[in-house]
Amino acid sequence: MVIKKIINNNIVSSIDQYGGELVVMGRGIGFGKKPGQEIDEAAAEKIFRMDNEDSLERFKELLAKLPLEYVQLSSDIISYAKSSIEIKLNQNVYLTLTDHIGFAIDRFKEGMHFTNALLEEIKLFYPKEYLVGKYALRLIEEKTSLRMPDDEAASIALHLVNAQYDTRIGDTFRMTNMIREMMEYVENEFPQFRGNSMHRDWLVSNLKYMAHRLLKLPPINEYEEEFQSVIKAYCEEEYRLVDNINAFLKDKYDCFMTGEEMVYLAVSIKRTRDAYKNQ
Repeated sequence: MVIKKIINNNIVSSIDQYGGELVVMGRGIGFGKKPGQEIDEAAAEKIFRMDNEDSLERFKELLAKLPLEYVQLSSDIISYAKSSIEIKLNQNVYLTLTDHIGFAIDRFKEGMHFTNALLEEIKLFYPKEYLVGKYALRLIEEKTSLRMPDDEAASIALHLVNAQYDTRIGDTFRMTNMIREMMEYVENEFPQFRGNSMHRDWLVSNLKYMAHRLLKLPPINEYEEEFQSVIKAYCEEEYRLVDNINAFLKDKYDCFMTGEEMVYLAVSIKRTRDAYKNQ
């Protein structure tokens, strides 16, 4: 790899053998070096690839002003997430999470403590990502001696969710609120769904994918009307509930479930109800 630009003593941008630009991190890797020189690959601790040129430029600008410690923290958190809960993350997570970690630590040092309004929802709907957030807090405390609140674990979890679904933070907030509100409809109709259980977790998982589709993806194909009529009769109570949820989504979020999605959700709710009855 050939150095293209020295970002600081510990980070450089370089060109790989295929002509692609990379960001390479390693303690002292840029010290005393000049563009055009070869990188000692043994000194490279981490190599970053961004999804597009704009993200790459923003990432380089961010790294130029952040302490190496913050960059390493973010990289370690992402590596832990990938290995511990085996999730696929958009490469831009290195940009967004590193930026967030730097901002969160700096504001905490200044005594600025903010609550996360979606803390309970994040713990419930994204439990694996939240556990990574808790790990991140332990790592931050170990490296900086700062003991940050659980609200920050939830914020880190949201960045991981963004990177999984390729969404922006605002979209993820909307998606989380939508899931909570759909579950409130279900729980008000069927109180047995309240409380933690594997059956509830399965339904929440379905609602997560539903919310992502509604906010980010085009509608999927419709079922045959005849089959939809059969499901309406088979899941009469559940389908009536889903119809009410769909009306709510149209009114508040200006989106709606297709006939196929309504059928799928009605069947999912019925399966969950049956599972509660049989346990």
